[in-house]
Amino acid sequence: MKPLLLIFLALAAFSAASFAQSSSSAPKPDTANASKNETVRKRPTAQDLSARVPPAKPEDVKSLDSILVAIYDVISGPAGNRDWNRFRSLFAPEARLTSAQKNKDGSIFLENVEGYVQGAGDYFKTHGFYEKSVVNRVDKFGNIAQVFSSYESRNAPNEKPFARGINSIQLFNDGTRWWVLSILWDEESPANPLPPELAAPAK
Repeated sequence: MKPLLLIFLALAAFSAASFAQSSSSAPKPDTANASKNETVRKRPTAQDLSARVPPAKPEDVKSLDSILVAIYDVISGPAGNRDWNRFRSLFAPEARLTSAQKNKDGSIFLENVEGYVQGAGDYFKTHGFYEKSVVNRVDKFGNIAQVFSSYESRNAPNEKPFARGINSIQLFNDGTRWWVLSILWDEESPANPLPPELAAPAK
């Protein structure tokens, strides 16, 4: 600490005018650009993202249509285990899955991918579950997309749906593939019916 104190005292010996002039002419640190450069330097590459999840099936992530199909396909099936590595491969690291429906204790279901795997995995082991999209309304700009995907959930393929709702799915393309960044959903209810344009496919 002593060398720093001596330097400070030496600087204090300069005249006030000289100090003010040197201060005004000294270049200011470019904090904005420094922050920007730091962000750019830490931005993960496509290879970095892929290294953090199991390898995706190329046909699952090559297009928006294919990844939307994969989202529903991977969680659907009879009672038993799901291909959770395939599920993980669809999502960006730190992706979130959130339900707007409150739990019995008033809390909101807000999970990362692993949290969903743990919770849904236990349920699927003893329950058949089939979910499919009804209508996918896609808004896309550049490498980002937002999809309102209405869905029907069934216990068996030919049964009447026990639930319907809308998945709000956010995705992005890193130049090599599509990634799911977030899925937020809400269920249909008498007070909150599906809008007509999402309740049934257009004829």
